[in-house]
Amino acid sequence: MKVIIIYRSDSEHGSTVEQYLRDFSTRTGRELEVMDPDSAEGIALCQTYDIVEYPSAIAISDDGQMQSTWRGLPLPTISELSYYT
Repeated sequence: MKVIIIYRSDSEHGSTVEQYLRDFSTRTGRELEVMDPDSAEGIALCQTYDIVEYPSAIAISDDGQMQSTWRGLPLPTISELSYYT
């Protein structure tokens, strides 16, 4: 299972998401995957899982099934996401 954070680093929420990613890593010892929604891979992911609001977090099982999504701010708690990592 993996969790992907989809956000634009140069947006108004970019620094908030980056701080969240640092906090998540510090508290759990794990890294979350990040994706730019404007990259080719990001566009495909957003179309596949109907992501239209940023930042968003999505938990995906190993077989590609969406397990949960969180859209916009505030971001989910670290414990919510760590369940899926």
